[in-house]
Amino acid sequence: MSFLRLCLLTLALLFPALTTLAQEGPSGTITTEQSRQQDADIAVRIREILHELGNYDDVTVTVREGIVRLRGTTASMAEAQALEPLVSRVEGVVAVRNDVTETAELARRLDPAVDRFMARVNQLLVVLPLLVIAALVMGLITLIGFLVARMRQPWDRLAPNAFIADVFRQFVRIAFVIIGLVVALDILNATALLSTILGAAGLIGLAIGFAVRDTVENFIASVMLSIRQPFRPNDVVEINGDQGKVIRLTSRATILLSFDGNHIRIPNATVFKARIINFSENRERRFLFTVGIDSATDLAKARDLAKSIVHDLPFVLPEPKANAWLGDITDAGTELNVAGWIDQTETSLLLARGEALRLVKLALEHEGITLPNTTYTLDLPGPFLAAEASAETPTPASPTPPPKPQGSRAVAEVSSDEDGALDRMIDAERQSEEKEDLLREDAATE
Repeated sequence: MSFLRLCLLTLALLFPALTTLAQEGPSGTITTEQSRQQDADIAVRIREILHELGNYDDVTVTVREGIVRLRGTTASMAEAQALEPLVSRVEGVVAVRNDVTETAELARRLDPAVDRFMARVNQLLVVLPLLVIAALVMGLITLIGFLVARMRQPWDRLAPNAFIADVFRQFVRIAFVIIGLVVALDILNATALLSTILGAAGLIGLAIGFAVRDTVENFIASVMLSIRQPFRPNDVVEINGDQGKVIRLTSRATILLSFDGNHIRIPNATVFKARIINFSENRERRFLFTVGIDSATDLAKARDLAKSIVHDLPFVLPEPKANAWLGDITDAGTELNVAGWIDQTETSLLLARGEALRLVKLALEHEGITLPNTTYTLDLPGPFLAAEASAETPTPASPTPPPKPQGSRAVAEVSSDEDGALDRMIDAERQSEEKEDLLREDAATE
């Protein structure tokens, strides 16, 4: 009885282990026949995959115990390196040994490039009719834009001058080109490229803007100066210390003719920001000169005399009145400042100033008002001079009478016709139609 119970207890203990073994299946090493069949299946599967991919005709595949060995050559090293991760995905592969190298044959290495080129040529031939239609549509839209931009109206009516009208026309051309490009891309079903093109254009425009910001600033200044002109042709102006008569305003610079006959070219950006003095804006203009008189003379008499002389000149305007005032006291005497006003459209400023100076000097000398003598006498005392003075008895010199005033009191001609040479030079240059000019007589002024 005890032996029977011991057998039953042993069976009870072994029953769970037998049940588990039956559920898990057989274990242990695979038989030789099963391993060879599995290796052959893996090799066949890999060869089929490589055959479908192409470019791997020279690659051989051997499989032993689940380890795949690849030999041969490919057209590029990238294709050889792509084999290992591909083969590793095949079921049953334990490891991969990749001995594939890049071929040294030039023809095989060029084959992929030739294939890609031929594929692109075939794609181009397929899309060529659509591309021709898109190009024709874009060209037609661009042509319409250029024809619209060439019309005189409404651009000449909308713009204050010809330069701004040309700017409007350029904007119209650019707008039609962009519209044509969008329509062409839509025909090609490539509108996604538009955002890329616009982004690239924005970056390129930003880079160009930084590179040519001086040019852009000069262009904007030209637009502003052409709309609100601070001067007219033949005006006498001073810009940044350069003085002359205005010849023309171009889209890049302001051209002046100096009083020496030289051309002065000032960039419009400089003109727009500079301090401009327009001497021709008002008809009335003042001339000023300074006369030195001896401090020992009657200063009030000299001042009143100079004022009355200038006031009585026929070319001096009665209003504003001529004036004279005493300036600084210097080593050479006292300065007498004299000013008078003229109509510069009828009178030459330089000739009027020179004639007034001549007549004031003549009147002062006639009244006995002496002008300062800037001649210096050096007194050198010493034994030699004392001996020479004792040896010779100087003869007292008779006082030299003051020189009589020389010159005519008749007023010379000071007409502005004397300055007509510069005006004729400017008019001759402005009549040339080949040169750009933005100045207009009817334009708004500041």
